[in-house]
Amino acid sequence: MRLTIGVDIGGTKIAAGVVDPQGRLLRRTTHATPADDPVALADAVARTVDELGWERPDDEVVAIGVGVAGFVDEDRSTVVVAPNLGLRDEPLKERVQQRVDLPVVIENDANAAAWAEARFGAGRGSDHVVCVTLGTGVGGGLVLNGEVYRGRHGVASEVGHYRVVPYGRRCGCGNHGCWEQYASGRALEAEAQDLAKANPARAERLLKLANNDASAIAGQEVTQAAFEGDEGALACFRVVGAWVGVGLADLAAILDPECFVIGGGVSDAGDVLLEPARHAFQQNVTGRAVRRIAEVRVAELGSEAGIVGAADLSCR
Repeated sequence: MRLTIGVDIGGTKIAAGVVDPQGRLLRRTTHATPADDPVALADAVARTVDELGWERPDDEVVAIGVGVAGFVDEDRSTVVVAPNLGLRDEPLKERVQQRVDLPVVIENDANAAAWAEARFGAGRGSDHVVCVTLGTGVGGGLVLNGEVYRGRHGVASEVGHYRVVPYGRRCGCGNHGCWEQYASGRALEAEAQDLAKANPARAERLLKLANNDASAIAGQEVTQAAFEGDEGALACFRVVGAWVGVGLADLAAILDPECFVIGGGVSDAGDVLLEPARHAFQQNVTGRAVRRIAEVRVAELGSEAGIVGAADLSCR
């Protein structure tokens, strides 16, 4: 059986696994990510791959896909910039390939996760899938006509940075009003903290979970309180969920996907987030009276998506 290896490089850890043609993760391992040292990073990737040690006689590992949180060039070989890893114009494919003696491709990590969900997860059976990852920020990946859409220069799908509010909140990217400032985990925390400062009585449960420190309210506390039925926490989710839905409506107007797949830590709240998101999406999508409305689904593969997607894309 022809197998591939997927590597998902995060800011703190490198996760890798052996993946079969059906997208099943057969073996997995992790190592710490070296900080701001491209040579050490390539060495760590090679060690992680070697540790997998897949040597069954009837199986053959034929390629390695490496997912990176950053801009990857159109040749899938150079990391143009990855701020969290301290990389800029880094020939990561060449460095890793020299160490592992197998074909290597480099892929944006969100593209890899989107491909995995489209092929093997919540989007399977659909050729037009938009994946949106709601974490600290908002990431995304596009699978259009059954192919990953990377754009002319390899850096498409930065959906968190299209602007939903002209001259709105300042974003870490340098612009103002980006979607991720209103629809992310950070936005959820900001909404809860603002509520606690403006109306402590309504945020009583949130404040209790954060030891009465409004500035310490984090996403975990908001989610816990919402699951308990706390109205203040639910109101925060309604606000952020509405922003999610408005953003999806704009993406639907441009891309017309068959489905949206929502992943990331914020999506762990399930229907607490997705019900207001679906409602806002249906209320704001253009042509809603006559068009077919895309489904909004929850991602299925979790932390395995980046590994599985990078592995499967290594031979495409």
